[in-house]
Amino acid sequence: MRFLKLIAPTMHFLPDVVKPPRALPVRERLPWTVLVLFVYLLFCQVPLYGISQGSSSDPFFFMRVILASNRGTLMELGITPIVTSSLIMQFIMGARLIEIDMSVPEDRDLAEGAQKLFSILITLGEAVAYVLSGMYGNLDQLGMGNAVLVVLQLFIAGVIVLLLDELLTKGYGLGSGISLFIATSTCETIIWKAFSPTTINTGRGTEFEGAIIATIHLLLTRTNKFSALVEAFTRTNLPNLTNLISTAAVFCVVIYFQGWQVDLPLQSVKRRGFQHTHPIRLFYTSNMPVILHSAVVGNVHLISQILFNRFPGFLPVRLLGVWKSLGGSSQMVPVAGLVYYLSPPMSGANILKDPLHLLVYTAFVLGSCAFFSSLWIEVSGASARDVAKQFRDNGLVVQGHRDKAVVHVLQRYIPVAASFGGMCIGLLTIVADLAGAIGSGTGMLMAVTTIYGYYEILKKTAEDEGHSFAFVE
Repeated sequence: MRFLKLIAPTMHFLPDVVKPPRALPVRERLPWTVLVLFVYLLFCQVPLYGISQGSSSDPFFFMRVILASNRGTLMELGITPIVTSSLIMQFIMGARLIEIDMSVPEDRDLAEGAQKLFSILITLGEAVAYVLSGMYGNLDQLGMGNAVLVVLQLFIAGVIVLLLDELLTKGYGLGSGISLFIATSTCETIIWKAFSPTTINTGRGTEFEGAIIATIHLLLTRTNKFSALVEAFTRTNLPNLTNLISTAAVFCVVIYFQGWQVDLPLQSVKRRGFQHTHPIRLFYTSNMPVILHSAVVGNVHLISQILFNRFPGFLPVRLLGVWKSLGGSSQMVPVAGLVYYLSPPMSGANILKDPLHLLVYTAFVLGSCAFFSSLWIEVSGASARDVAKQFRDNGLVVQGHRDKAVVHVLQRYIPVAASFGGMCIGLLTIVADLAGAIGSGTGMLMAVTTIYGYYEILKKTAEDEGHSFAFVE
């Protein structure tokens, strides 16, 4: 606790959202959730003032949906600072560099304050790094005044996003801002890729970007309907019907696995005859492992591309990642080095050309998701020891076992559900990527788990308030 005591004086200067004096009913929490969503969508559309209009490479090109960010707008940083600060606190507490008892209110407040401080500092650091890396044009052309203005815009927007997330998690809204932003970003991408009326000249004539709009256009303008339908399913470089079907299939598979759980029968030691069940789901930590995995990969991408642009001939930099322009455009992609193997293969042809890439990427995703899932339960109050304490405080025990044996029973299920469930989430992400799901496999998985989580929140809240579920349907 010595480290937290040192930074405790700074907590008074951090922006904060006060918890509501009472538990808000769902009817009051829904408007706050809608308001947060509206502000997020507004930030996604407001462009940064003062940036250069020239094109430059985007190190987060493949991860914009996952990080809930939008290039060149106030949501440029997305949720990266929030997730990165959470990751830092996880490692600090997981490595026991500081001793924190989350059951003690003072310790919990200090830990939350430290994470918020890290998030603000990371927001400022990333804003400066974005400008210095040339993402908005050469620094000499941008000018010192515009550079400072861009940093201020990114910093202020990042702090507001942090407070929006805190507004939801402290009980004013439903769920968390992180999950809400990712789900919205993914759903927006899916709808746009399906119905976009934008026309693009691909060299074979003008085509519509949206898969469904393009299919209707092909069937109406081509005399050979079968050939038109084949092209609608197989066209490259633009969304096709195969991508939409893959997206729908991933949605159904994830919903199906959401129902996999083990129900532990509980009984009360205070009230005779009272029985209850405690579900331990396969996706015990929900989408958190994928979020943390994406944050790590995103930061490594950013650092690698900045270093490669500055020192392209330096061997350690090339070992970290070698970048190359994509299809003659200004967008750069990793083609060698560590970052290349941490990124998903871009196509089936790339897999056949370099199968080692797929093997390394698969092992990394499965391993990191299992690791982050196991680590998350220890720092989020969801471990077997924490759940056993909750049972004890509520006077509950597992049927057929004494109070002292409850933690051992939970140890048989929770660590396995966390690590194996994390691996399953990682595997579903890889399969979705390879199947061509719109919005990336990671984004699709997080969107589905978030939507299902909101469904359960609304259902439970309505039932607790004595309403039938038709109230929230």
